[in-house]
Amino acid sequence: MSEYGLLAYVKDPRVDAFIAALPTWQQSICSEVRDLIHSADPEVTETIKRSTQPYFVVQGNICALLAAKDHVNVFLYDGAIVPDPHGIITAGHDNKTARTVSVREGERIKAAPLKAMFEAIIANNRAGGWRKLKR
Repeated sequence: MSEYGLLAYVKDPRVDAFIAALPTWQQSICSEVRDLIHSADPEVTETIKRSTQPYFVVQGNICALLAAKDHVNVFLYDGAIVPDPHGIITAGHDNKTARTVSVREGERIKAAPLKAMFEAIIANNRAGGWRKLKR
């Protein structure tokens, strides 16, 4: 069982390979985000899109991971409609499709607020997606 009370989930070996190729500190962040997103809903599935990027989906994109030189970006596909009461969004505030939570080496993931955002995005996906809801 993970620290998020998660038993087991189906891992895409391509996502495993993406994470394994990263520096240790980025592996840790990506693995924690991966567990967190799966703990948000048992129906989350993971895949690779755009040739190399890990995506997590339930009736639409929830988030994607991108490892940059000095941080990991968690792209939240929410159309900027999910509330951010804890101020964890670090970029893309005016982006019409996705916003970003960046985590740098040595920083802790703000797990509870990030999981709440994942849950809200999943609920929005099930309600038709942010594009429909934003109208």
